[in-house]
Amino acid sequence: MSSTSTAFAPTHRGLRGSARGRRADPLFRAMLVLAASSVLLILAAMIVRTSIEASPVFASEGIFGFVTGQEWSVGTSRSEVTGTYGAFPFIYGTLKISFIAILLAVPTSIGIALFTNEVAPAWLRKPLIYTIDTLAMVPSVVYALVGLYFFRVVFWGPMGELVAGSPLGEATTFFGPPVLLASYWSAANILTIMILPIITAICRDVFAQVPADERNAAFAMGATRWEVMSRVIVPQSFSGIVGGTMLGLGRALGETLAVAVLIGSSQRWAPQLFFGGDSMTAVIANTFADAHPEAVWALLAIGVTLFFITMSVNIAARLIVARVNRRVGGSVVA
Repeated sequence: MSSTSTAFAPTHRGLRGSARGRRADPLFRAMLVLAASSVLLILAAMIVRTSIEASPVFASEGIFGFVTGQEWSVGTSRSEVTGTYGAFPFIYGTLKISFIAILLAVPTSIGIALFTNEVAPAWLRKPLIYTIDTLAMVPSVVYALVGLYFFRVVFWGPMGELVAGSPLGEATTFFGPPVLLASYWSAANILTIMILPIITAICRDVFAQVPADERNAAFAMGATRWEVMSRVIVPQSFSGIVGGTMLGLGRALGETLAVAVLIGSSQRWAPQLFFGGDSMTAVIANTFADAHPEAVWALLAIGVTLFFITMSVNIAARLIVARVNRRVGGSVVA
């Protein structure tokens, strides 16, 4: 009898603990809801506040006129809008260098991730992964200085001259002259290096999550290592690749210092790859400190526009991932 009562004693204590846990559940749930909703509240406050501050410029130019206008003439008023504000050159520069960076970084990241996961020997795999991850910890100012004083003169400038003087540059406007050291090309290349570790890390993780049974089944049917990587691993990981790409694109859209140093800081725009221009983040960083109140409103309008561009890109990525997952499935949902 004593052994029976002893055996049941922990159970009673457990039940009393569970009762206390049930009483604490509502409080814990409320804390979680508050933590989750605080992000939305902070984001909403930022959007509302910046939109209110930028409303005089939007009212003066119109949203369509602000986005498509090409003249940026800053006024000095403290109470009204007297200048002309067309942000198209900055929007164009931001989108151009970001998408060029994505076009360069995504295939490279996929190749690095496949090599480290599937091809590299064990003695090389970890040092290579650590080296790539280290790139993500390098400050933006270091990238800016290295790009400004080394790559721009030694590598990107000579490459631009070579491409612009080739038949490709003569046949197409995009690759044609003039070739400037501070240009879309220089900014896009430094962005490529900066977003490479982010996309590579995510691709490496999603490739590792592809079921081993699917790999083994492909090998059993006579597939080569290349066929397994290209027809099994990459298609199964498409949603994860898209998620990593969107994170990299978000970094590229929001990067400021390196772009401000390398893009050229020109209010003009041109279709040429090697032409100097400006980006939305760069113009804010370069002019905000000395801006008059009227110019601050315009810069806040640029910030609001950049937010909606980033949000639109993320929504589009979610729709793409959902559509692909409905059709073929994916190893990771972005």
